[in-house]
Amino acid sequence: MKIKEANVTVMVTDMKRAIHFYVDVLGLELKANYGDQYAQVASPGVMIGLHPATKEDPHPKPGSVSIGFGVESLTAGVVELKAKGVAFSRVVEDRPTKLAFFTDPDGNPLYLSETAR
Repeated sequence: MKIKEANVTVMVTDMKRAIHFYVDVLGLELKANYGDQYAQVASPGVMIGLHPATKEDPHPKPGSVSIGFGVESLTAGVVELKAKGVAFSRVVEDRPTKLAFFTDPDGNPLYLSETAR
């Protein structure tokens, strides 16, 4: 077996809100949109599937997956996202890899990272 691609699926409560956040706020590319059923957004190196909650599991559980986005400048990334209404829970800048933690509208953990070169 050879794996040809991978997809990280994030369970969300509101597809339109999730698509807006990942595409308009974070700037990811919308690859597919099947209405309220499923959508895919892409960042260099990772495809993220957005899937609505189901009747069996109506409330996504934040914290079961964390997605990181590498950036050239952590400071610039934080400033840009704050201007779009994103709140950061903490920023760690005292390591070779600087990190800034935030969540999507459903509470799923996300972070920006800048690695010293």
